[in-house]
Amino acid sequence: MHRHQWAMGAAACALLLGGMILSHPVEADKPPMTGHTRGKKMPTPPTPIKPPPSPAPIYDPYPPGILPDDIDAELARVLREIDGIEQEALAQLRVLPPPVLTGQPPTLQGTGKRLIQLLGKAMNFDKNISPNRNTACSSCHMPYVGFSGPIPSVNLTMVAYPGTAHFRAGKRSAQRYTYAPYFPVLDYNPTQGLFFGGNFWDSRATGYILQQPDAEQAQHPPVDTQEMGNPDTACIVFKLSQAEYRPFFEQAWGAGSLDIKFPHDTEAICATPGGAAVFGTNVTPVRLKPADRLRANEAFNHWGQSLDAYEASLDMSAFSSKFDAFLAGHYTMTADETAGYQLFDGKGNCNSCHVDGRGTTISPGQTDTSKAATVNPVFTCFGSANEGLPLNPRDAFFYQTTPDSFGFTANPLGFGYRDLGLGTFLRSGFGAAPNPNADWIPLAPSVDGQFQVSSARNVAMVPPGCTTEAPGPVFQKGFFHNGYIKSLKQLVHFYNTRDLYAENVTSGHCSDIGKTEKVDCWPMPEVQLNLDCTTGNLGLTDQEEDQIVAFLQTLTDGFTTAYPDGDTFTGTCPTIGDSAATQGNDSLIPTPPLPPCAPEVCGVAPLPNPPMPCPG
Repeated sequence: MHRHQWAMGAAACALLLGGMILSHPVEADKPPMTGHTRGKKMPTPPTPIKPPPSPAPIYDPYPPGILPDDIDAELARVLREIDGIEQEALAQLRVLPPPVLTGQPPTLQGTGKRLIQLLGKAMNFDKNISPNRNTACSSCHMPYVGFSGPIPSVNLTMVAYPGTAHFRAGKRSAQRYTYAPYFPVLDYNPTQGLFFGGNFWDSRATGYILQQPDAEQAQHPPVDTQEMGNPDTACIVFKLSQAEYRPFFEQAWGAGSLDIKFPHDTEAICATPGGAAVFGTNVTPVRLKPADRLRANEAFNHWGQSLDAYEASLDMSAFSSKFDAFLAGHYTMTADETAGYQLFDGKGNCNSCHVDGRGTTISPGQTDTSKAATVNPVFTCFGSANEGLPLNPRDAFFYQTTPDSFGFTANPLGFGYRDLGLGTFLRSGFGAAPNPNADWIPLAPSVDGQFQVSSARNVAMVPPGCTTEAPGPVFQKGFFHNGYIKSLKQLVHFYNTRDLYAENVTSGHCSDIGKTEKVDCWPMPEVQLNLDCTTGNLGLTDQEEDQIVAFLQTLTDGFTTAYPDGDTFTGTCPTIGDSAATQGNDSLIPTPPLPPCAPEVCGVAPLPNPPMPCPG
């Protein structure tokens, strides 16, 4: 069992760290590490990475069935895959001819762009960035699933991925990286009365400083208590200064960019997960002098910019799908794909949000005969919507109501928590990032329950030989922000019939009224505010639903050229007995009786508006 596979002793480590934080000097006397000249390979060997610290006791507040039985084996599998791609990235960096710094403004001529992309790749697959050196960015985002969640059993059960402190976990599914760099800076359009842009499900990576939400997005997980878990952004920079790719960072971002005088206890501080009681409310426990803090902040910005460069590259956002070949005249869609495309732009009303560069023709008998207005559509409107997803009682976040060994409690609200998405962020509310724009606060009630309209590209990407649809071979995925939907068939059926089969029950209780969940019974929405009323009763037939699924599968990259690292999956995709319509239903659990929404969520001003049901 997973509880027996980890060493004990975190409490003593936390006490020792507390003494070090209280007594350590303001400045260390260690001389700075020498740098690296742009355009010349003159590296100082990085400080050797120390062995991983002894892991903390397992945190397992979950009832049986929330943590999958294979969690330890699957985490180990993903780490092996990550290590292989990390070595590939380092090899690619070593053979890359160095760029030449020249011109005004100074430019890394020649290979400068590729240098930063590959640097971002090395960072993305670096597990040493986390306190326990056991979680990389890619632990939740692997290539063979469009850089989304790589563990089928986690996608089926606990939804969010375990972080560096096992088994803390977040509250949402792992969103795909692909095409995320195309989202603009979050802002409000007063004429439309809508928000557009940002990254993350709740758009909290606004891009207000770097002016690139995707670069800011890369800065959040490394210091998220539930994910990579560093207690200070300086910890990421400290680990970059020790990384094997340090010379390439300094080649890209300047000689001396990592020459920072870190205090002697930085290693101990950065080996302790964020949220530990020993830190109190201190968000900068690494005590840097102002000049070094400024340099560390700049390097942390370069961390985000490097990862953004990788995510924007053809290594990730490739435009290499069947659909792209179709737009170029190099692929002829099948009859079902063609019908699905027409439904996507018509009766299915998908194109109203997942914009493909053509008009949405939803009037009866209407046919769009125009050519595509753009040949690189990203299949999103960059906005947000509340599609009325039921509360998913398998979400691990609901059960993290007691302190772990570090004295950290993720969710004291339990099932009193409701995920208001963008609305909670605008209020800087419970579990959300701070809102940097006070002008947005009054608008929170208008967006409660809304989540980002993700790109539909790569929604069907799975390892070669696998599919998202039962009977398979199935690589199980979890769709939408809470992972409630388990197949593309269910996804389309939900859009089609949400209102037609709406029932006043919670998930796991459709059988109480003699109906089948996700087939002829949709449990009530978790958040009944600001519902998208353009979907819910579309009148699609079963065949038409399947045809839309066939079209969605044409958006998977890797058709015109092989998708980089798309073949690195070393797990298995089993054939399962159920159909795509009922996929995952054998893992349903009953939602407990729900308390009212906690005041820490729904009692924060400005208060949510009353629910407004869709007409009819």
